[in-house]
Amino acid sequence: GSTSAGEVDNQQYTFFGFIGIAAALVFANLGAAYGTAKAGVGISSMGVLKPELIFKSIVPIIMAGILGIYGLIVAVILNGRINADTYTEYMGYKHLSSGLCCGLSSLE
Repeated sequence: GSTSAGEVDNQQYTFFGFIGIAAALVFANLGAAYGTAKAGVGISSMGVLKPELIFKSIVPIIMAGILGIYGLIVAVILNGRINADTYTEYMGYKHLSSGLCCGLSSLE
């Protein structure tokens, strides 16, 4: 929106909040996909060497999928907190950093 010289446009800080949401979703799901792929390779080799232990080796795939769910939960929480009328620059940077923290911690 248009503002006069002394006013601050709060809507520009929502950009950082939405980038935090995107970072949480994208990086957490990239980490989950990578973890699932690595665990799938492990299950494949386990099936060749010791077929009786295949069900025990499914746990890493489930744990990798949980990383993507963490990103989704953080994104939903952050999205519920964004209100363009009362959003401040502090909240925008806080949501950006929390989204990056959640997303990047899910990468291996």
